[in-house]
Amino acid sequence: MRAGEFKSLRVAVLGMSLAVGATAAGPARAFDPGAGVTKESGPFALFKFGFSAYKNGRKDEAVEAYRYAAEKGHTGSRWALANMYAYGDGVAENDLEAFKIYSEIAQQGVEPGSEDTGYFVNALISLAGYYRRGIPDSPVQVNLPQARQLYFQAASTFGVAEAQFQLARMLLSGEGGAVNVQQAKKWLNRARKNGHAGAMGVFGNVLFQEGQTVRGLAYMTAALDQCSPKDRPWLQAMQEQAFSLATEDDRRVAIAMSQNMHLRADDD
Repeated sequence: MRAGEFKSLRVAVLGMSLAVGATAAGPARAFDPGAGVTKESGPFALFKFGFSAYKNGRKDEAVEAYRYAAEKGHTGSRWALANMYAYGDGVAENDLEAFKIYSEIAQQGVEPGSEDTGYFVNALISLAGYYRRGIPDSPVQVNLPQARQLYFQAASTFGVAEAQFQLARMLLSGEGGAVNVQQAKKWLNRARKNGHAGAMGVFGNVLFQEGQTVRGLAYMTAALDQCSPKDRPWLQAMQEQAFSLATEDDRRVAIAMSQNMHLRADDD
């Protein structure tokens, strides 16, 4: 898994679900008697220890603790371990191993309102990314319909902005099924209202292509003003291309309009 695809979601899950590790044991070595945690400890204790070790840069210890906790069925530890393999974070990057663990989480499912919901949704989106591009030299081949279905599940059932955005992109390009611009606009609009700057920009570009020049330019400009640094290059290229095709009057009106457009707003 390449970093950046849905890093905001990954950070959100970390903040929501791993913060419990802040009270874990301090600098003691993994499974040292002084740590108060052994491989026979409960899964949550191992999880907290693993997170504490990770935060303090002892990633080899974190991996060991997460593995023991994962073997005992702890979903958060499975997820943390999968991310480490996916990003080559403390272990050698291994997309196939990450794929296997994410698949276990997805197959396990989640109870409505469960504290494991964030891990489950993140696993769905991770799997969708793998199916979208495949894993070289492995049994995991490109499967665009499956990727689209996983994005749809995360987008519709859980309302995740990144999934809504990626589903819309697939609908616009015809990846994994027929092109459906109207459905794409619906999902882009939902993602925009959920705070996704990229979705706001692409939504504006679709409007621009449909002939709604000023409104489309305004959305693209607002997205560029509110996006994260990693999204700026492609949003800027898209916005500048559209601006080059517009009249001076349309540009001026669009810039003024964009100043009143904000992520999460309900303006249509």
